[in-house]
Amino acid sequence: MILSVIFSCNRKDRMEEEIGKIKIDVRVDRFDKEFSRATPEALPQLKSAYPFLFPSQYKDSVWIAKMKDTIQQEVTGEVVRAFPGFSEEKEELRSLFQHIKYYFPDFKAPKVITLTSNVDYRNRVIWADSLLLLSLDVYLGPDHRFYNAIPQYRKKNFSREQIVSDAASGYASAKIPREKGRSFLAAMIHAGKELYLKDLLIPFKSEASRIGYTDKEMNWVVANESEMWRYFVARNLLFATDSKLKDRFIEPAPFSKFYLELDNESPGGVGRFIGWRIVRAYMHNNDVSLQEMLRTPAGDIFNKSGYKPEK
Repeated sequence: MILSVIFSCNRKDRMEEEIGKIKIDVRVDRFDKEFSRATPEALPQLKSAYPFLFPSQYKDSVWIAKMKDTIQQEVTGEVVRAFPGFSEEKEELRSLFQHIKYYFPDFKAPKVITLTSNVDYRNRVIWADSLLLLSLDVYLGPDHRFYNAIPQYRKKNFSREQIVSDAASGYASAKIPREKGRSFLAAMIHAGKELYLKDLLIPFKSEASRIGYTDKEMNWVVANESEMWRYFVARNLLFATDSKLKDRFIEPAPFSKFYLELDNESPGGVGRFIGWRIVRAYMHNNDVSLQEMLRTPAGDIFNKSGYKPEK
């Protein structure tokens, strides 16, 4: 057993060394800085450089008014102050792109463009063909005054350390085929596929960062894994198609809804964690490629996973 673990670790080290040698050119354009310094006279030049950020249905007067808007000036000022440089994030994105290239050889690194988006946290990362758009005004730190009206369970991840994890999520979700089934199990395993893919794409980030939990929340789901699983099985929830189950256990929320006293102790989205564990078990117990796993239906993954959480 010990030799097996050592062999596995050595193999991972060699693989990471190989991935680190992949040549990737990462270009980051700081549109947020350029817009903050721009004058109305410079608008045509800015539009020429970034035509995709200036929809044609909006007249120049709209962008000029935005340049002069005091709230916009405050937002861009805070972003530039928080992100005077972008070197650490750029290196993490480079590592992400190298890992994507290793597992998906046809991948071509996008141009990275940083901007502001009126704190649109639902669209903080957007992959658009050859572009990766990052809204930096959603990564100023969870305690920033801009986020006072936003629930804690959402803003807990509004930190710069989460940028590459969100970027990995955006890419991973696009690589996973839509599940045909509508069961709770299918939703869990779909989420589990994304998280397993993040295991491979950002191994340099913690498990808590990959799923968007605090360390305390991560410790809670690990400690309560078997109890959560027994709850789902005992109540015949796995193959249930009640859409409310996704709200209770998959979607972001302040806590998961078991309707028990432990609810307030639990983080939201615990079904994603269970799906992650099932997919990991499936990949551990079956000799299949990553691409094959991504195409495999949830029911097959579950049946062949051998998943059985320890008490």
